[in-house]
Amino acid sequence: MDEVFKALADPSRRRLLDSLNLRDGQTLRELCADLEMTRQSVSKHLTVLEAAGLVSTVRRGREKLHHLNAEPINALSDRWIRQFDRARTEAPTPLDTAPPDRPMTGAPPFVYTLYIRTTPERLWQAITGPAYSRRHMGHALVSSWQKGAAYTWIDGDLELDDADQVILEADPYQRLEFTFPAFVPSMADMDRGKRERAAGEPRSRVSLTIEPLGDQVELTVVHAEFIADSVVRQAVSRGWPRKLSALKSGLERL
Repeated sequence: MDEVFKALADPSRRRLLDSLNLRDGQTLRELCADLEMTRQSVSKHLTVLEAAGLVSTVRRGREKLHHLNAEPINALSDRWIRQFDRARTEAPTPLDTAPPDRPMTGAPPFVYTLYIRTTPERLWQAITGPAYSRRHMGHALVSSWQKGAAYTWIDGDLELDDADQVILEADPYQRLEFTFPAFVPSMADMDRGKRERAAGEPRSRVSLTIEPLGDQVELTVVHAEFIADSVVRQAVSRGWPRKLSALKSGLERL
């Protein structure tokens, strides 16, 4: 949490977060133009924001897209603001509202990047091998891993099968993409009302990109295509960090 406070202390970094909140997924060039800051300054500030977990990046060709991750700010608010002002009506989060110039067509993607001391081969096995995935992340995916193939999500004693659960892309040791189940128990506890809302939402999409970096592997998870006010988006934004943290710890202990 100290890194979050440090990152937010600088007005230039707050301006970068404001810019990404208005228009998520910007390149370095776009951020520089929008804020009239030098490329070197913006790059340094983004490094601090990434270290604090406030910004995540995804490579698209030669460019790197920057995404806002509001979860550390929400956690900071829960820890240091809301507990001292419980009488105040809780303000809506970025998941509930959007600035006037952002169309209310859907919630922004959840983007999370982490670095694991492992190999692409071991990471791929941990993600796609049912025994490994169950051990490291608390769930298992069972599939032939062919493009267009169905898969089963096993969550404890529950097996989730649906015609809409399909593998969209499977490039071993590099990239996996699939449609997401309507409700995943290990992501978050939901009451009956939220479960019904989740079941009625269109299927979202998950992509996992693996890139080797020396003795580490960069894993980027992008969970996207949410409707506005998505209860699935709210659940996975808390569930993925827990699962990925457990995955990293498990692999680095091997």
